[in-house]
Amino acid sequence: MKKIITKKSENFLEKYLNNPSPTGFESEGQKLWLEYMKPYVDDYLTDNYGSVAGIINPGKKYKVVIEAHADEISWFVHYITKDGFIYLMRNGGSDHMIAPSKRVNIHTEDGPVKAVFGWPAIHMRKGKEETPSMKNIFLDCGCSSKEEVEALGVHVGCVATFEDEFMILNKNKYVGRALDNRMGGFMIAEVARLLKESKTKLPFTLYVVNSVQEEIGLRGAQMIAERIKPDVALVTDVCHDTNTPMVSKIENGDLKSGLGPVLTYGPAVQNNFLKQIFKTAEKNKIPFQRAVVSRSTGTDTDAFAYSNEGVTSALISLPLRYMHTTVEMVHKDDVENSIRMIIETIKSIKAGQDFRYLK
Repeated sequence: MKKIITKKSENFLEKYLNNPSPTGFESEGQKLWLEYMKPYVDDYLTDNYGSVAGIINPGKKYKVVIEAHADEISWFVHYITKDGFIYLMRNGGSDHMIAPSKRVNIHTEDGPVKAVFGWPAIHMRKGKEETPSMKNIFLDCGCSSKEEVEALGVHVGCVATFEDEFMILNKNKYVGRALDNRMGGFMIAEVARLLKESKTKLPFTLYVVNSVQEEIGLRGAQMIAERIKPDVALVTDVCHDTNTPMVSKIENGDLKSGLGPVLTYGPAVQNNFLKQIFKTAEKNKIPFQRAVVSRSTGTDTDAFAYSNEGVTSALISLPLRYMHTTVEMVHKDDVENSIRMIIETIKSIKAGQDFRYLK
């Protein structure tokens, strides 16, 4: 397979992943993303909450969206004790089980304040106290009083993110926090780059959308879907690699990193569009895997599909190991094949194409 990801784009990926973009506070990451995108789009739009859409071939009646979400899970400062310990509230699906002994950045108006998730030594733990919960995990920023904490600029409402950063394992695995779903933002940016470099002419307007606030209910996608009113939406996100220890394939299906992007069957996925993606992948020899959902996809696909009067939508997912941890992992081949699948699918869509089941 011809390599798609360049050294320049991989450098952008590292910078983009390392930049904190908590749900509701995505603007700094969105600035990075938009700056990378600008050479490859004709125009762009933003909304009040920070979603961004790069626009290619503007002004056409028929509108197609490719989309990812920009936000990452995090923590809110919720309560500061008189002794200077900090208790938290989730911002998105943050996992309390991985918190003990992790380093974090508490984001303040004056910049990040370093802290750690403290945890009693193994010698002193007994019974239920050994299990992390939202009632017993806490931050320690080295202060001895509430006043000392507040003097650092930390207050109720500040957001904290894990400190862990991007790395590459075995030359082919991308690892870090917030691959869910800034890998998607990276992929759609690469699609824009490759369309520009190949001088591809599209018969419709393409919106390359990076939405905010997915982690708390698909809110950014909901807003920007109403703004754009697309005819077609192709959404990217992550799904679970189920081939690691302690995971039941009976419950979660059989999906494996390195075997290709995942195409999902479910009520929000428009079947005629999905069939077109399958045919496009087969024609271009792009490997893929299949998954099902019983109700919602749990991704921005749902927000687009059920917006306006119903938007033809489908989902391309990256198999991801260790979701909502600081060591989320994807295979580079899957990233490149997802980019290829998105590009070829875009090329297969005709202006004015009618995907309805009944005509």
